[in-house]
Amino acid sequence: MTEATALPEDRPFGRAVLNGWRKCCPNCGSGPLLRGYLKVRETCPVCGEELFHQRADDGPAYMTILIVGHLLAPALLISYNLWHPDPWLMSAVLSVACVALSLFLLPRMKGVMVAIQWAKRMHGFGRAPANGMPKEVPVDQ
Repeated sequence: MTEATALPEDRPFGRAVLNGWRKCCPNCGSGPLLRGYLKVRETCPVCGEELFHQRADDGPAYMTILIVGHLLAPALLISYNLWHPDPWLMSAVLSVACVALSLFLLPRMKGVMVAIQWAKRMHGFGRAPANGMPKEVPVDQ
């Protein structure tokens, strides 16, 4: 869809996914998305976007396994054919690489999955806030 034909309620998919990769709020891009290592915040502390609707479940883990496997399987084959390392050394190095890469990718994949759900208005992300007020209007307390 072009800018001229885009509906006003369209959400920017690419920007949201990039914000999710950075572990930031898919709406504003400046608030932290995660509380801790993998726990998604209830709301964004900066813009107030409700994030509790997310249903990432096992998706980030599957995506992490897919990426790590596709990166390390060729590395295993190439390193064994080029250098013929000792199997114990190769298993130790690739085990550390697998764990490190998995720990790096898992929260980022969680952010991407939440951002995709937000951009596509899945699982309640498209509904109005519970109080019925727009997010830009502060509620007096």
